[in-house]
Amino acid sequence: MRVRDKGDRGVVQSVVLFLGVSVLSGALAAGLAIPFAGLAGFGTEKTAETLQDLPQELKTVPVSRKTYIYTADHKLIATLYDQNRDPVTLAQINPIMQKAIVSIEDDRFFEHGALDAKGTLRALIRNQNSGGVQQGGSSITQQFVKLSLVEKANASGDEEAIKDATADTYERKIAELRYAIAVEKEFSKNEILEKYLNLANFGDGSYGVEAAARHYFNTTAAKLTLPQAAMLAGLVKNPTGYDPTNNPAKAKERRDVVLRRMQELNVITAAQATAAIKTPVLTGKVVKVLNGCANSPYPFYCDYIVAKLMENPAFGKTDKDREHYIKTAGITVTTSLDSRMQAAAQKSINQHTKPGDDAIAAVTMVEPGTGLVKAMVQSGGYGEGKDNTYYNYNVEKTYKGGYGGFQNGSTMKAFTIAAAIQAGFPLTYRIPSPSPLPLGGVKFKTCTGTTKVDDYNPKNSTRAAPEPTMIQAAQASTNTYFLQLSEQVGLCPIATLAANLGMHDAQTGQPLEQYVSMTLGVGLISPLQLSNAYAAFAARGKYCAPQVITSVKNYKGRSLATPGPSCKQVLKPEVADGVNEVLHQVMEPPGTGQHLNFGRSDLAGKTGTIQENKAVWFSGYSNKLAAAAVVADATPRYENLINQTLNGREMHDASGSGTAGPIWETAMQGALKGMPTTKFTAPTDETRRGNVVDLPYVNGMNPDEAANKLRGLGFEAKIAPGQVDSEEVQGTVAYLSPRTEEGAPEGATVTIYVSNGSKIQQPPNPPNSPGIPLPPNPPNTGKPGGGGKPGGGGCPVWKPNCGGR
Repeated sequence: MRVRDKGDRGVVQSVVLFLGVSVLSGALAAGLAIPFAGLAGFGTEKTAETLQDLPQELKTVPVSRKTYIYTADHKLIATLYDQNRDPVTLAQINPIMQKAIVSIEDDRFFEHGALDAKGTLRALIRNQNSGGVQQGGSSITQQFVKLSLVEKANASGDEEAIKDATADTYERKIAELRYAIAVEKEFSKNEILEKYLNLANFGDGSYGVEAAARHYFNTTAAKLTLPQAAMLAGLVKNPTGYDPTNNPAKAKERRDVVLRRMQELNVITAAQATAAIKTPVLTGKVVKVLNGCANSPYPFYCDYIVAKLMENPAFGKTDKDREHYIKTAGITVTTSLDSRMQAAAQKSINQHTKPGDDAIAAVTMVEPGTGLVKAMVQSGGYGEGKDNTYYNYNVEKTYKGGYGGFQNGSTMKAFTIAAAIQAGFPLTYRIPSPSPLPLGGVKFKTCTGTTKVDDYNPKNSTRAAPEPTMIQAAQASTNTYFLQLSEQVGLCPIATLAANLGMHDAQTGQPLEQYVSMTLGVGLISPLQLSNAYAAFAARGKYCAPQVITSVKNYKGRSLATPGPSCKQVLKPEVADGVNEVLHQVMEPPGTGQHLNFGRSDLAGKTGTIQENKAVWFSGYSNKLAAAAVVADATPRYENLINQTLNGREMHDASGSGTAGPIWETAMQGALKGMPTTKFTAPTDETRRGNVVDLPYVNGMNPDEAANKLRGLGFEAKIAPGQVDSEEVQGTVAYLSPRTEEGAPEGATVTIYVSNGSKIQQPPNPPNSPGIPLPPNPPNTGKPGGGGKPGGGGCPVWKPNCGGR
């Protein structure tokens, strides 16, 4: 008797193992078998242990699907995916495609159980004789199991699990066998075929038959022709090797194999096979499904959308979980972006900037009363290389890619105006505003105490009235006026109001610092923050947090949890109306925004220029839309914009009205085109007058006594240096600021001006009474005429202005 060699023992072991597995599965009659050869050295005891340890069912993860992001008017912003896949039902797959895949991959699929015994034995014998794996033998069910396990491992992100799912080991093959048995018990053949066709890799980034049909043939799975179906069926064996976009000859050769096999099985006739073989493998342009924000028409906005999606805990516990969900769950995201307004903003940026500019420009538009972000545009391209960036200049640094803002300059004055009106200051409130103004050592109240600067002598950057009202100061952006106003109001109310309107440092997320110069710009602010804060003025004090995502639905169309509108009334409507009145006058002559006014709707706005012109702003609004535009140096060392290029030209001046303003104007013009005319609600008389109390009449008094009297009534009082032209006696009080007849809010600072006596008039001699002196003036009691009002009976008839000016 011949002694068996190792090869004989291998064959015997393989047969024994085949029988053992079949018996263990209890399905020998169903044709179950191991679909591989070369089992020498792998013990049957270990095989049994492996089978006993396996679970009784295959737990799969949801099939990976594409996520779609749309504008508010349903225009595609981006497609996000890990795998380009569009699952469909079996009824949506042409029967010829079903027949093609079954013919080439598992022609007895509908006849055998989880395994094809004939096919497996055939593969076993051929592989054993060849000494290697020359033929597969895996059923469609087994292939589905393998694909499912790989998908599950990929979803987990566990590198070890991914390695195990694709390892070429007997343990994995046996596990797939057990799972295949479980799958056949749980699902019908048609259900398994449907799942397989949706899961299979069809090459060139296409997963599932629907995505493959769209990619290679610009059609659907339901409309696939015979040669198209045959080509796709041939791809699954080797998606890379038979990829028609890289190797059309190999793809055709494989497709024709499928067609001949279909003919052999009498699925198609010889004539059909011959006709199909004569057709080109690809008959049209391959359709690429662009993936990710980099391929979006609005890449910066798209990045911001993804960053907001990543904040949603409903999409996963960790960043990794949420990112996987967003790319695989097949959700449909609808955003606030208005493609028409976005186009208007982009047109404005294109009109006022050019590639290669030193300076950058950005603009964001927000809808008042909703917080919906309607447009977000910036100069420069997206990505690597010269003139490109990944920074989004419109949003805070807390978001991936967010640049983190620029100092906002005098646009901050709007919050001082709002805080002042809220505190009862009238729109006509006057403050002497010299330039420079010595503020060294002056204490400004903060939320925690006071702050001061030892040496500070700010100047005005524009010509201004010597003693402007609030409206006049806003029109000219008078620095020294607003510094004094912020001193009187206090920095805490300004900071609190700004915080309630979404203003915080765009770099750190921390509250704005309460500096002496806060009203002239503080911290770093993004265009999104500023436009959204100004939108609250347009909405009569109603602040809404910025909203860019309006709905998220799963692939079945069911709405998913996502943060909705978040609005609150921050200012009384009457206060906001007062702010709108003041900022509306900025757009009227002689305001700094007068050249930016357009159309019939009421507009309001404010310029902003930071120190050394490193950034300039214009932020403004109508009742329907608010926008903030900025031009800035965004490259360290952050230098003066003057002599840098914008729109291809060197700048010789840089200002909020002349540099950023035109970007704002053309963007708003385009965005508001065709919309109804709107007007601001006029402020009430009480808002215009303010919540003021009477000031005492102190003209002609000793300045120190007048100051004490004012302090005794609860006002802050200071005596202005020097003397002014007046008809009062030299060294006495000439007048107050604010004026006596105007009154002042309780606790406001009142400035006392001292007379030089230059305008004292000598009374003429009475007619027919030469040399008869007039009676002396009565002593000043502080209440002329006994009524405390100027011009009363205590004023000589020849002194009509004794009651103040």
